[in-house]
Amino acid sequence: MSMGCQGPGQDALIVSWRELPRSPGHVFYDRLQSVLADAGFDAFVESVCAPFYGSRGARSIPPGRYFRMHMVGYFEGIDSARGLVRGARVGVDASTMEANAALRSIR
Repeated sequence: MSMGCQGPGQDALIVSWRELPRSPGHVFYDRLQSVLADAGFDAFVESVCAPFYGSRGARSIPPGRYFRMHMVGYFEGIDSARGLVRGARVGVDASTMEANAALRSIR
């Protein structure tokens, strides 16, 4: 298949933001969010983590959101990133990267 052409059924491979399930949230996480916002958590974490975030490359997840993701994982008993994966759809990343893996260099 050439670039830019889609065959029938290709739409089933893409999940848009509108298709993702929504939930009303939970009182605990709403309260946690308000406590963290009132305490200035995001500004504090960004100032502490600033030396470790480089200016090159793609933008990363903001530190405040990153730590919130870890907190949710801890509270919900999710021990790895794969613990979030459910369903029958698979995402494919078609990024091109330079790799130093030429067969001639393998000895």
